[in-house]
Amino acid sequence: MLKIYSGRCHCGAVRFEADIDIAAGTTKCNCSICARMRLWSVQVAPEAFRLLDGESALADYRGGNAVAHHLFCRHCGIHPFEWVDVPNMSGSKYYNINVACLDGVDIDELVKAPVVYCDGANDDWGSVPVETRHL
Repeated sequence: MLKIYSGRCHCGAVRFEADIDIAAGTTKCNCSICARMRLWSVQVAPEAFRLLDGESALADYRGGNAVAHHLFCRHCGIHPFEWVDVPNMSGSKYYNINVACLDGVDIDELVKAPVVYCDGANDDWGSVPVETRHL
């Protein structure tokens, strides 16, 4: 069920809200940055995401994937969300919301939601990695 979630970084400098259907599924990736952050995300379209506060507190780290913008709070270091530009597999810009940064998430709903695993480590985003236990 689509619900408006609020979210924030640890210190609260960055605040956002997004229209999310947790039950529709979440994503975990094994690329170098996602695996190191243990990023567990849910994808939303740009029109479903609203940055409420903290744009100036955000730093943009761009690693090996030139279209991925890994945003983090300059004050507390938390990665509340990222956005991925085109060209990418979806053909349109999207946001990955860090589910750990959402307020009021129903844990039961979260753990029941399907998880899609992406093999970003091998640039094979449409395939499931051989190993997923650490993600």
